[in-house]
Amino acid sequence: MTNVPPAGDADAGIDLPYRPCVGITLVNRDGLVFIGRRRKEGGPEHVSGDFSWQMPQGGIDAGEDPRAAAIRELYEETNVGEGSLRFLAEAPDWLPYDLPPDVMKQAWKGRYRGQTQKWFAFGFLGQDSEIDVERPGAGRFRSEFEDWRWAPLDELAGLIIPFKRPVYESVIASFSGLARWHARS
Repeated sequence: MTNVPPAGDADAGIDLPYRPCVGITLVNRDGLVFIGRRRKEGGPEHVSGDFSWQMPQGGIDAGEDPRAAAIRELYEETNVGEGSLRFLAEAPDWLPYDLPPDVMKQAWKGRYRGQTQKWFAFGFLGQDSEIDVERPGAGRFRSEFEDWRWAPLDELAGLIIPFKRPVYESVIASFSGLARWHARS
């Protein structure tokens, strides 16, 4: 039995912790950002109606450095290795979001109220052929995306599940000047 209050409770999960997580903004040479379409079975914290696109993200292991976690998670979700990355920036703050009460009961076995995310931006030095969302890590990792594409950073907030939108708006503001990173290199 979890200690999550019933759906509709305004204080649902307020005493629960946030799950520490990283988010990754991967920017190609044209200034576009990687977005993946989450698999439908990805769960209610990721997929809802037309809002199934997101940037890579994932949990931080105990004792793991957040930047190292970002590089690991990116590889586990996209097959993009550290050798194809150039570090560009780190968002200045941790960005939390709360899950809606009905989703909170289902996600992470009801142990967290949401996530607090540290975001990193990397320039992509590789070729598109390196990206493999169907069999990341040569099939060693579970595929979390069913499709992917490059998109302008400023369009991403409209593609993400609505309860994560404020986080994406903050990420867009933090990384808006990075679109021309390759030209400046």
